[in-house]
This record gives sequence, structure tokens and C-alpha cells, in this order.
Amino acid sequence: MMLKRLSVVLLACLTLTACGGVDPNSPLGQRKTIFKQMLKTSEDLGGMLRGRLAFDGQKFADGAVKLDALSREPWKHFPQVREEDETSARPEVWQQQARFQDLAQQMEASTAELVAVTRTQPLQAAELAAPMNKVEAACKACHTEFRNH
Repeated sequence: MMLKRLSVVLLACLTLTACGGVDPNSPLGQRKTIFKQMLKTSEDLGGMLRGRLAFDGQKFADGAVKLDALSREPWKHFPQVREEDETSARPEVWQQQARFQDLAQQMEASTAELVAVTRTQPLQAAELAAPMNKVEAACKACHTEFRNH
């Protein structure tokens, strides 16, 4: 009897938890996944440059390529009309599409520049700081204008 009661309570908790989740196949779910991957990759690259992680030139170059590829993905998951889901994106994303797209292109350009710098081997962390700072500034610029914090 106790096992049955515990099972019902556990099932109820799981059901309630699932209700608040984001559909991973929705535009919101897809862009959240991409943004999380971008953040993780960017944190690893920045960590190598700031001494939090050991600097490894090949890993840095691979991470820059990954970040560049990811930087081109989230924008296609912003529908023309704002969805009903709870999102961290401000309404301005949909109201100021030209500015939003401009900042997205700046992000893509900064990650492409980072990749270009990593093609000159051997990599020196000091030479990567400025292009990595540009990537981080592009992220921050978009967040400042278009994300609820």
C-alpha cells in the first residue's frame, strides 16, 4: 500500500515538472539549446585565455570553429511573430527586426574573425584576446538590447 501511494506521488511530481518544460522541438526550445551550446563553448575559450583552463591551441581553434557554426543557427529559430511561450527575448526582437538582424550579423562576423585568427599556427593566447573580446562584446550587445535579464 505504501509503495502504491509513493508511486502515485512520484508520478504526480513528474507530471507537474513536465508541464513547465519547453518543447525541445519548438523554436524557443531549439534556440535555447543553441544558445546554451554557444555559452559553454565561449566560456571554454575565454577560460583558456584567462587561465581558468589550460591553453591548448588545437582545442581553442576547434572551439572557435564550433562557435562560428553555432553563431549562425539561433536566428532561424526566431519566428516572425512572437510565440506565446515564456521567453527571455524582449518584444523588441520582433518590433526591431532590422536591428536584431544587424546584431546577429555582427556576432557571425566576430566569430568568423576569430576562426581566421586561429588559422595561423602556433596559436598564442595573447593574440587571441582581442578577437575573443570582440565575440564577447557582440554577445553582450545583443543581450543588452534584446534579452530580459
